[in-house]
Amino acid sequence: MSLRIALLGTLAHHGPASGYELAKRFDASVNLVWQAKHSQIYPELAKMAQTGAVTVEDAGGGRGRKIYTITDAGRDEIVQWVSGEDPYRSVRNESGLRGFLVTLLPPDEAAAVMRTEEARHTATLNGLLRLKDDVAARTTPGSPSFGQYALDLGLRTTRMLQQWAADTAEDLEKRAGTEHTP
Repeated sequence: MSLRIALLGTLAHHGPASGYELAKRFDASVNLVWQAKHSQIYPELAKMAQTGAVTVEDAGGGRGRKIYTITDAGRDEIVQWVSGEDPYRSVRNESGLRGFLVTLLPPDEAAAVMRTEEARHTATLNGLLRLKDDVAARTTPGSPSFGQYALDLGLRTTRMLQQWAADTAEDLEKRAGTEHTP
């Protein structure tokens, strides 16, 4: 259901788009918090058209390009999802799983794994900070940008994961009797 809502939200914010344009817009925004491949997007667009959440217009040309536009029913789905009851949210967190399993390695190897984890989160954080600068440059003052609050969540979460990985690596290095020099 969340892919459907993410696609509807992207259409609601950006306006009508072809499947290709929508996938590109999705990649540059919502994909930061909800990943989807193009092969998942097109079937979902077809389902959304069948249920009346979007309309489909033939854009002409030899490639069979179609333009998708959100309907009032699609907008109602967004409102219902955003303001509805909070369903159980399953969590898949590879960093958390790594935290469970890293203790199966010798401490020096585990520390190296966690330093790699820290570096990965540092790279992600740097990318998010660049994105924040790009978004700020395009944002109208006084109006929140599309995805602004999700970007803030991503920054906060990534900073926390980066610090967790560094703290874990430091603990493992102490247990291994090694010292890390940044």
